Amino acid sequence: MSEIQQDEPVLAVSQEGPVAIVTLNRPKAMNSISRAMFAELERTFAGFGDDVRAVVLTGAGERAFCAGLDTKEMASGEPLAPAGDGTQGFGHTRFGLAGFDGIVIAAINGVAVAGGLELALCCDIRIASTTARFGDAHAKVGLLPGALLSSLLPHLIGVARAKEISLSSRLIDAATAERWGLVNRLVEPGELLNAAKELAHDIARHDRRIISAYNRLIDDNFGMTYADAIDNEFRASSDWQVGH
Repeated sequence: MSEIQQDEPVLAVSQEGPVAIVTLNRPKAMNSISRAMFAELERTFAGFGDDVRAVVLTGAGERAFCAGLDTKEMASGEPLAPAGDGTQGFGHTRFGLAGFDGIVIAAINGVAVAGGLELALCCDIRIASTTARFGDAHAKVGLLPGALLSSLLPHLIGVARAKEISLSSRLIDAATAERWGLVNRLVEPGELLNAAKELAHDIARHDRRIISAYNRLIDDNFGMTYADAIDNEFRASSDWQVGH
């Protein structure tokens, strides 16, 4: 993978066999999400073909995975992304990641704050650098979240811990994030990208259809009661065996 230059587009994309690496490439702005980045995330993830089975999403530089939405563009009063039909928000579209029917692994190399934390939550799996930090600035700037923070975060780390992060606007360190279950595991900064790619290749070696179906089943069952999830798993397993 070639070195990322400052004059390159807002996303840098490379591919290693069935694994794509997508890098948020605004290091001077701590990889904050601009209108251009919104559009590129949606276009890039929707454009991956069947040859891509897993994607590693990371940020350029060492300071930030993503520091949230671009505050300068937000100050203009214009939306950073199309409003849509009013029924689908960033949580539904996962900042455009939902256009890809595969697995997305976040390689969190620095701070992941507010919209950046939401973007990490929109990924299927999260691996973080030991120097990463996490936080939510929505209360600080007087906004309510719209992309999984109030819904998924309490499921992952518990209601009280989610309230501590979101209502205080304090940052938590990587060790706390791992202990609370926000990230799968921690690795040293220099090993982060390789660790994420190794996991992506382990996933990508399996048949794309079973990985996509299994991933959806886990997500669907996560929002159900235990009894309903058991029933849903049985139906999905039976239908899969009949169809394959």
